Amino acid sequence: MSDPAVRDEDVAAVRQFNRFHTRLVGALNERMLATDYTLAQVRILYELANVRPDALPSARELGDVLQMDAGYLSRLLSGLESDGLLVRTPSPENAKRLALALSDRGREVYAGLNEASAREVGALLAPLSQDERSQVTGAMARIRRLLGDTPDTRTFILRDPRPGDLGFVVHRQAALYAQEYGFDWTFEGLVSEIVGKFIAQFDPAHERCWIAEMEGEVVGSVFVVRQDDEVAKLRMLYVDPAARGRGLGRALVDECLRFARGAGYRRIVLWTNDILVSARRIYEAAGFELLEEERHHSFGQDLVGQIWGRNL
Repeated sequence: MSDPAVRDEDVAAVRQFNRFHTRLVGALNERMLATDYTLAQVRILYELANVRPDALPSARELGDVLQMDAGYLSRLLSGLESDGLLVRTPSPENAKRLALALSDRGREVYAGLNEASAREVGALLAPLSQDERSQVTGAMARIRRLLGDTPDTRTFILRDPRPGDLGFVVHRQAALYAQEYGFDWTFEGLVSEIVGKFIAQFDPAHERCWIAEMEGEVVGSVFVVRQDDEVAKLRMLYVDPAARGRGLGRALVDECLRFARGAGYRRIVLWTNDILVSARRIYEAAGFELLEEERHHSFGQDLVGQIWGRNL
């Protein structure tokens, strides 16, 4: 549910970003990309260049898409038509409805504008690392999604850890388990110890970590470590609330099972607590069975620890 009390500082931050963005894309300039066309005209060319041939819009329909004043749009269309960039043709179903389409010259002009725009954006991103570019594009995608511009079709990727990821995993798990289960700061000590041991004793043939990323942000992780020659241990599975409901937890566990089989292990085990209901459901669905239970007081809570396992 949205909060009706919008803070003044949030409004100011959005307005500040808007000012930055208009400068960034040159929206304050009278002409775009060193051409004779304004930002509004270029946007019209874009819309007409990317519409299906069987769905050519009328001026009114184009105005609805662009949310542009009808009078202003009419003047822009007339200018483009005078330049020979667009044509109006009667629709087969309704002769009074004039469909808008780019002319051959319009398509040629648009192709040049599109190429110039791509070069400009490429130059903007060039000084950034690939990780920074992913952060920028991920943030842009989140802004569009949260403000209703795109449906929620976010997907995740699983990758090896990069510098900084494992420290973030420790931080995120500690903060998340404190928020959701009331665990105290001693839980952070446990996950720090697990990660530190993984790094110090890493055996790439028998151990692995997967980082889940969505829109350029880390949203989950899991580890497989060696318990002995025949038994692997699954550790520190977590899925951020922003990524839940997408099958990420099961995907992480499946990767662990595939890796453990390939590494020659015959069994895989894990330790969890009974209050982690969602995680236990994932383990059960992946073929794990509950082997042992024991009450304990840890992380400031009275808990029931559980050991689960399965053959590979």
